[in-house]
Amino acid sequence: MKLTKLLAAGLAASILGTGAVSAEEVKIGIAAEPYPPFASLDASGSWVGWEVEVIGAICAAAKLDCVITPVAWDGIIPSLTGQQIDAIMASMSITEERMKTIDFSNPYYNTPAVIVADKSMDIEPTPASLAGKIVGIQASTIHQAYAQEHFSESEIRVYQTQDEANQDLFAGRVDAIQADSIAMADFVASDAGACCEIKGPVENDVSILGRGVGAGVRKGDDALREALNGGIAAILADGTHAEITSRYFSASIYSE
Repeated sequence: MKLTKLLAAGLAASILGTGAVSAEEVKIGIAAEPYPPFASLDASGSWVGWEVEVIGAICAAAKLDCVITPVAWDGIIPSLTGQQIDAIMASMSITEERMKTIDFSNPYYNTPAVIVADKSMDIEPTPASLAGKIVGIQASTIHQAYAQEHFSESEIRVYQTQDEANQDLFAGRVDAIQADSIAMADFVASDAGACCEIKGPVENDVSILGRGVGAGVRKGDDALREALNGGIAAILADGTHAEITSRYFSASIYSE
């Protein structure tokens, strides 16, 4: 692949050196569905959010000419393997199952999965407490895999977007939802989520929930993966990651 050769040439000198790693555009796939506060469209039609800013910072540090490329979430891995995009940076957790198909960079954030329900409901984030309840989750996510594995006595209702699951929780059509803690903190702080609260994190299952969120790349595209690793390391070391995070969240969302 031409991009890989160009990246390899740049990396031979230095991932973060003075020369550009690649003169070609690197198409960074994000989910086309809004996922605030990580990525969403503003009034002008531009993509904004924590992850969008972090993508820009990582690419700048790695001397990569990156272009945000929205792709439907359920087709984002096929778009990568089919070479429509060059990397995925869409809050995708690094899991054993996904690593059978694609490779990942080092993590650039790591937050727990939580259960959210109406404030009036006495629900704990456990299989026993959720037995007999309707649990909403987004399709093709680690949360769907986790719910199907651990909440066998619950009714699992699958949604194409997280917004749809949130709306049905607000409307009372599901009893609870499972999703990322940061995305849910944003939801419960909104008018639409004022009904609800985070009931707590689910028990961690690393084999399903993974070890944080990383950039997905095609198998064997080691040059791009290492360039992104260099960019991630650079923004963690120089405080850029923390500075961006401080404008969106009250605490760090990165843990090793």
